Amino acid sequence: MTRFVTKAAVAALVALPALAPAAAAQTQAGQAVDEKTGPVSFANVASVRLGGDPQHGGALITETQRSPLTPGQSQLGTDRVAVPKNDGERNTFGPNYEIDLGKYGDSSASPYPAGIASRDHQVVAALQTTHVPTAVAETNYALRDNGRKKPKPVDNTMLVLEGARSSVDCSGPGKVTGTTTAARVWVRGEDDALKQVAMPASGTLSVTGLKMGSPTDVPQSDPGKTTSDLVVSRVSGFDQLIKQDGWRSGDVTAQAGWRVEITTHARDAKDTKLSDVQTTMVLGGVSCSIPKDFVALAGNGSGSGSTVQQPSVPTEVPAGYLGPQAAAPSDDLRLPLGFGLLGGGLLFGAVAIVLGRRRAARVVRSRGE
Repeated sequence: MTRFVTKAAVAALVALPALAPAAAAQTQAGQAVDEKTGPVSFANVASVRLGGDPQHGGALITETQRSPLTPGQSQLGTDRVAVPKNDGERNTFGPNYEIDLGKYGDSSASPYPAGIASRDHQVVAALQTTHVPTAVAETNYALRDNGRKKPKPVDNTMLVLEGARSSVDCSGPGKVTGTTTAARVWVRGEDDALKQVAMPASGTLSVTGLKMGSPTDVPQSDPGKTTSDLVVSRVSGFDQLIKQDGWRSGDVTAQAGWRVEITTHARDAKDTKLSDVQTTMVLGGVSCSIPKDFVALAGNGSGSGSTVQQPSVPTEVPAGYLGPQAAAPSDDLRLPLGFGLLGGGLLFGAVAIVLGRRRAARVVRSRGE
């Protein structure tokens, strides 16, 4: 049986503009913005937090694009087609989950429902010629549980966000926007079939009792008895993004993206409850920030992040693994470029044993209050 419940999420970002000598100097044509306090945007295609306790879990964060200090853009390379990308990321993420990012070989290798074409992603952080920071992340997402061990990739797909797009624009202290949309959402829910479901315009989409395991194998668990609950929502606050220290906010900040939370209820062959495993993902996480006294330069160039005419500038925080320090406050120092994976090993502790009985899969959609 399917039932619907709604939870609205509202975020407001308002600040009064003020002029200052520093702002006047900053807006001189051709001058670079300040690296630590000036206008900036970030764009990330997909990142994952492992474990329910951010102080003891870890995170796998893919390459994060940062807007250049002068007008231009930084765009994610087309070689990133999945998470994990390599053995190092697989060792961190675990052997079971995979996030596909739009591109695939032929129809037999597609993790998407029939009719969804292979496509490159667009993940761009830009500084417009007006010094307005913008960012966009757009692609098709497919989340697979390869622990199901089905022969076709699509038979392991649990969630699809078709035509997912998140974008931000920080044109001024009173003019910041963040938008998160998707053309269609597919979930493998009732009767273990991958079906299109309605995503509320605001609020959350919840699915319980999915025949889905966790990113890593839980000792003594039985895949036939283990189920997961899924919650899909839109990023509504900067703290909901999964980010490295080099990803900073400002006096005025906008953010967007898709947030996916999975709670896996591990059970053994006798249907005895073992532990709950928490996994959180942010797909297409973007943000832009400006100082409270920011004044845009005159001219054209505000928009989606792809409107800048200057060539792409490879400005990114590299991919990496972060342990408990990922959740700790930082001084917002920019990470140096050229680093590979920051560490290895999965810090994934299981949490409290749960009580309750196994439920059949059902979709729960939230309605606005």
